[in-house]
Amino acid sequence: MRERLDLWMWMAHRASAFVMAPLVLAHMAVMIYAIDEGLSASEILSRTQGSMGWAAFYGLFVIAASVHAAAGLRTVAQEHLSCRSKVLDVAALLFALALMGMGFTAVAGVTLL
Repeated sequence: MRERLDLWMWMAHRASAFVMAPLVLAHMAVMIYAIDEGLSASEILSRTQGSMGWAAFYGLFVIAASVHAAAGLRTVAQEHLSCRSKVLDVAALLFALALMGMGFTAVAGVTLL
């Protein structure tokens, strides 16, 4: 059973990296554009508020980053702490949920409010 969970976590880590790669590149391109145009924070917010497209883009980013970070942290903890217990699995899940909560709060603040 433990090997199956390890396989699923490995796949989740790789899949989230696959999803995140183009999102990171797009985010960097948008940041470079905003800096080159000299946009202020208020100008950027005026362009993102009310946009379901930006909410979906950054929402997907939050999910991928949360899964990626939690899966990676779980693996590192297993290797360095020699711990393979359910406590570690629950801690990784709680970490992912905490990251998602903070991320979605930020996305809502930038796009929906």
